[in-house]
Amino acid sequence: MYGMLLESVQHFIQLEYGESAWREVVRLARCKWYVFNTHQIYPDGLMPELAAAAAQLLTDPTDGRGANVEPTAEGFMRYFGRCFVRFFSNLGYDAPIRATGRYFCEFLKNVDNLHLQMRFAYPKMKSPSMYMSHVDRHGCVLVYRSTRRGFTQYFMGQLDQIAEEVYDTNLRIRVLQSENTTTAAVSSHLSAAATAAAAAAGLQNVLVKYRLDFDNSAYMDQHAAVHTFDRSLQLPSIPIGLLLRLFPFGVVIDQDIRIMDAGEKLLSVWGASTADEVRGHLLVQHLVLRRPRDIPFTWTNLMYLASVTFELEVLRGTHATMPEKKLSSTKGEKKSVSPLPATLDRRGSYGSRSILLKGQMRHFKEIDVVVFLCSPVVNNLDELQAMSLFMNDLNLHGLSRELVLAGWQHCSRLELMFERAEQWSQDLEDNYEQLDKWKRKGDSLLYSMLPRSVADQLQNEQSTMNTCKAFNLISVMFCEVEGLRPQATIKGVMDVVECMNTVFSCFDSLTDRFNVYKVETVNQVYMAVSGAPEYTREHARNVTDLSLEFAENIRDLQFPCNIQIQIKIGIHSGPVVAGVVGMKVPRYCLFGDTVNTASRMQTTSQPGKIHISIKTKRLLPQNMYKLTSRGLVTVKGKGKMETFWVERKPRSPQAEKRHSV
Repeated sequence: MYGMLLESVQHFIQLEYGESAWREVVRLARCKWYVFNTHQIYPDGLMPELAAAAAQLLTDPTDGRGANVEPTAEGFMRYFGRCFVRFFSNLGYDAPIRATGRYFCEFLKNVDNLHLQMRFAYPKMKSPSMYMSHVDRHGCVLVYRSTRRGFTQYFMGQLDQIAEEVYDTNLRIRVLQSENTTTAAVSSHLSAAATAAAAAAGLQNVLVKYRLDFDNSAYMDQHAAVHTFDRSLQLPSIPIGLLLRLFPFGVVIDQDIRIMDAGEKLLSVWGASTADEVRGHLLVQHLVLRRPRDIPFTWTNLMYLASVTFELEVLRGTHATMPEKKLSSTKGEKKSVSPLPATLDRRGSYGSRSILLKGQMRHFKEIDVVVFLCSPVVNNLDELQAMSLFMNDLNLHGLSRELVLAGWQHCSRLELMFERAEQWSQDLEDNYEQLDKWKRKGDSLLYSMLPRSVADQLQNEQSTMNTCKAFNLISVMFCEVEGLRPQATIKGVMDVVECMNTVFSCFDSLTDRFNVYKVETVNQVYMAVSGAPEYTREHARNVTDLSLEFAENIRDLQFPCNIQIQIKIGIHSGPVVAGVVGMKVPRYCLFGDTVNTASRMQTTSQPGKIHISIKTKRLLPQNMYKLTSRGLVTVKGKGKMETFWVERKPRSPQAEKRHSV
């Protein structure tokens, strides 16, 4: 909803209850705004929330304020409706209401047209639609339809205030019926695109039937006098074709919303030579309903909305009335000052030649048909040519030709341009959201392959050599999975792959907990490092704790076909050079003798044990681990080295806390 509705609430609560009361209402409603911007869009649910908060705070019967307000959320919604009418009257918006008709009934008949004009100033306004289904001397039955829920009482408050302030009429309102329906469920006569959009959005239509009791005798007397004159005036019948000659873009519709006849110019636009080519077709095959919004295109609605201005958009036929080359080569043609053709060229099957028809749905009881009496909406001569129309195609009566020659801008055409520009803007926003979503997915994939700091360097178009860095002291771990024997069958191989995936996925979930980076997996060997690419002084402790977690978690994993799996781990600490080498399939690699020695620690280890070098042992806190000397071990390329087994000691409270983090 637009902020003007909420401004009215703020203004009158501050005026009649005080500034502190307004702040308390806002606080209780958990509203993040204390003031509102007239043309800003706010959530529809904000108004009912403010009403519920006001019902809790502003109902003290001893202060004399709000004596006419029922102390409920519904009562305050009705009060808010009255506030809105009082508020816009101060801004001069009551003048169009007073001009709609002499009687309250005439105002009710023209509310939709009033909203249609207001949409030009407030293009995102979700205006309700209403019509009178019954009128008598004591009032009428009003059917109200809106996409907003919870505004039944708000609308009643608006009617109360308008009847009292503008028409000096005492009004009593009762709700006869209320129901909620989905827009898609009632849109069988809307265009397929509109129906699909409504279904995708899950729009809700609130339909309420009100009984309005007021003195309607003056309107009924005037109405009866007009009908008495009509009945006394006997005129000969005229053929429907004469009416269609007066309105060459008119169309005759039967009760099934099918085309019975159409004007000569409209047939030409459709590429039909005679009415027989379109007779019996559903109207929605050739015309799209644009106004009124959010109503099903049904016979019943055409009856009730006879006083409402309709706008239909023409779906063109396959034959153009003027060749494309002739349009572009017209002599003396000035450069178009209207942005419409270029704007509309990007959307819709009708391209830059879309035609809007604006007029009234008139019911003829004698033959029980509805005739759409309309004229095309055209801004200027350039647009007339872009539609493949000519001046003699327009009605002689009315102001169609004068408006075209004057180059005036129709509100309807500008609104159509605005809506389509808004749709393009929304599509662009959606594309940006999708782009951002896929960028995040790409970053996530990249960060799973490379360290974040290194990946950011590459994304900033730095050379891969700039990622290479020397580290004086880090710890490297190798872990080999044993027990996966070569298989001769496809199923056997799949079981092995499933086992490796289970093990390595478990390992992956543990690395971040201990500030360890997974470097790679080669065959059945898992390699990890701590201290690179982000240096930490506790690198030896990190990889040791991770190795102990590996050894404990491997026992709890379940594998197919009762495969028995064990792991053997080797750790060594020392200097390395780390970075990305090459351009294709970038991978963070470690280089140096430390990597080779760590690999030798793993190959000379035993299943279920963690084998470390003496250098790593010296970096570990002696009181936190059970370190057992293995003695001198012959290491390929190193000769004899003193190595150690690592086991977990019973955890101290500090270690227990660190383990649980």
